[in-house]
Amino acid sequence: MHFQLEAKLLPVLLVATALAAFGVFPASAGDTPVEVLIDQVSLVKLDRPAAEIVVGNPSIADVSVQSGKVLVLTGKSFGETNLIVLDGDGKIIISKRLIVTEPRTGLVTIYRGTARQTVNCSPYCTPPLAIGDESNYFDTIAKEIKGKQSISQSSAEGTKQSE
Repeated sequence: MHFQLEAKLLPVLLVATALAAFGVFPASAGDTPVEVLIDQVSLVKLDRPAAEIVVGNPSIADVSVQSGKVLVLTGKSFGETNLIVLDGDGKIIISKRLIVTEPRTGLVTIYRGTARQTVNCSPYCTPPLAIGDESNYFDTIAKEIKGKQSISQSSAEGTKQSE
């Protein structure tokens, strides 16, 4: 079989072949990961409205739509997952790695034998809910956080907190 190429198309194909041979490709949306700190949010602006959002592991990060073109990513636990956003036609708007990390400053880890406890000292030391901490310490903090969230939710809904 014989193909004839137009003279204008040949230089484009030659450049594309040379770039591919050296492993040089245009940057895609998935090249740069989105990083968010645990218990923090990060905004992602989209070119067009999102119709569907998929997070590979929802226990690591949560995503909500602020407006059709702004996503709010919340770091829930340490780790790495992926984020795919589709438009109304099912076309990919973005496909990125999503990395949730700990703050780089303020955390102090205390070891007592094999038991670990974490405090966040910025500027005053308070215990954050940190995966990997000793289970009784972790459970106590988790219970306090749930209680606080329950009170906040009741207040927002205008209902009385049950005891």
